[in-house]
Amino acid sequence: MIQANEIRKKYLEFFKARGHAVIPSASLIPENDSTLLFTNSGMFPLVPYLAGERHPAGNRLVNSQKCFRAEDIESVGDSRHDTFFEMLGNWSLGDYFKKEQLEWWYEFLIEELKLDPKKLYQTVYAGDPAIGLGKDDEVVGIVKGIFKKYGIEAEEGPATTEKGEEGPGQEIDFDRERIFAYRDKNWWQRGDALGELGGPDSETFYDTGKPHDPKFGKHCHLNCDCGRFLEIGNSVFMQFKKTAEDWEPLQNKNVDFGGGLERIAMVANNLQNIFESELFRPIIEKIEDLSGKKYDEDRQAFEIVSDHLKAAVFIMSEPAGIGPSNKDQGYIVRRLIRRAAVYGRELGISDPVWIRQIGDIVRRIYKGIYPELEENKDFVDAELEKEEQKFTKTLEKGLKEFSKIDQSDGVSGEEAFDLYQTFGFPIEIIEELAKEKSTSVDKEGFERKMKEHQELSRTASAGMFKGGLADQSEETTKLHTAAHLLLAGLRQVLGEHVIQKGSNITAERLRFDFSHSEKLTDEEIKKVEDFVNEAILADKPVVCEEMDYEEAKKSGAMGVFDDKYGNKVKVYDISPYSREICGGPHVTHTGILGKFKIQKEESVAAGIRRIRAVIL
Repeated sequence: MIQANEIRKKYLEFFKARGHAVIPSASLIPENDSTLLFTNSGMFPLVPYLAGERHPAGNRLVNSQKCFRAEDIESVGDSRHDTFFEMLGNWSLGDYFKKEQLEWWYEFLIEELKLDPKKLYQTVYAGDPAIGLGKDDEVVGIVKGIFKKYGIEAEEGPATTEKGEEGPGQEIDFDRERIFAYRDKNWWQRGDALGELGGPDSETFYDTGKPHDPKFGKHCHLNCDCGRFLEIGNSVFMQFKKTAEDWEPLQNKNVDFGGGLERIAMVANNLQNIFESELFRPIIEKIEDLSGKKYDEDRQAFEIVSDHLKAAVFIMSEPAGIGPSNKDQGYIVRRLIRRAAVYGRELGISDPVWIRQIGDIVRRIYKGIYPELEENKDFVDAELEKEEQKFTKTLEKGLKEFSKIDQSDGVSGEEAFDLYQTFGFPIEIIEELAKEKSTSVDKEGFERKMKEHQELSRTASAGMFKGGLADQSEETTKLHTAAHLLLAGLRQVLGEHVIQKGSNITAERLRFDFSHSEKLTDEEIKKVEDFVNEAILADKPVVCEEMDYEEAKKSGAMGVFDDKYGNKVKVYDISPYSREICGGPHVTHTGILGKFKIQKEESVAAGIRRIRAVIL
């Protein structure tokens, strides 16, 4: 077997040998990007550079990025979805394009990982008359040439121009046809706001050999949800920017590639699912020890527990110091831990502090790869134990509440949803409890209530996180520069213990988290405001310098999250007020910022305060 650690190492070395600078993983908690709660792909930390900013490490980059996708929480348990994962990524910022990308990717899969080329398939963009783009015949030709190199005559199969998950609606000869065009599945865009990036993409699928399940449609195809074909990589050809009228070409044609390490490890070792690799197996084995049950007895529960607790440990280990709470990222952490606790109960785990023990296994799996797991161990263990104890009491209350329900006509959808919403009971647990009482659950009613809740959540999220630094609008860029001055002001007024713990910037306001244990007095707030406004009135130039990371630190530059920087960095200097390592973008001089005003100061976690501010 080839270990996942070896795959990660091989991938980085493969692209390093082809002129790529190896850059570290960014934090799971996005810095200066208000459009998402978590870093959910390798490209998000690189948006300014894909949009045209010059990256200090050059125009060829590679890394393995920690990612988390909250939208996949409900999908975990199907043996191929996980919420936390590593994304192997490589980027070309206006350098090479489609041919080099696809040829190198297939060379890595076939020659480095020894994958059977007969099990590989590729999708391409079908084109869309609505935006004036035709089918990506260039990629079709490139992929045919790649397969021919490995002795395979790859033909193009039927296209899908309607819903991608439905496929072309006809039988496919997978021995002969290997290249398939889709419309919606092969156009990638970051969002719908003006200035967002996008372009056609080309996905690589691996044939697991799993038989097709007709419940997902009469005919199987690459994007079929039956699970036979597993996507293992996506090459996005990011070359457009959204305007009020349409999509206009970017100055550079970029490549943004991402491939899930867990899925690649699965197919490279001919495993049946991602949870059989060493990235999950030690956790599964620990759950077997704790529960006295075997993985094969209840795969869904084992997978949910192992995935959710691994994800929670990684999120809490970030320097931002996020623990379980009722808002923002903390809400997701709480949801992960509590959902895992409920499924642990279903498996029969009775140890009162078992969740913390899973944290030790996670740290062992990634020892030497992500040092923050060890560095923040005490905080994570304390938060896990505290949440476990708190939820045990909540769980008992929920069980009492369930016993009060009049179950003569079954458990209604509204009652089931209330148990889910108030006590964190997944529908599967409610159904299990109902089964014990020889009654039923209105699952359709529950799903209707859940859909209503999700719609409300999405609306609230869109309002809360609209815009963001990634749009690079003038107002957002101004507030980004103001954030640098704010940090400098806080350090002068409160002391040098103050460091940035995160920020969230839209065109309307700045939200800034920092380390400090006490509430700021009115006098301290005014002193910070005065510091920033003095720097604005001085109309100082904002100078960008590129240098080695160690040189930048020696020069006195602040580094917000040390683990996110590569060897080459940008330092933005607003002398004599601020000097900070940052990716940009920024204004050219402080005088254009306007008046800085702090609107609110509050606590968000132990030892972490938050400021909301605007420029008038």
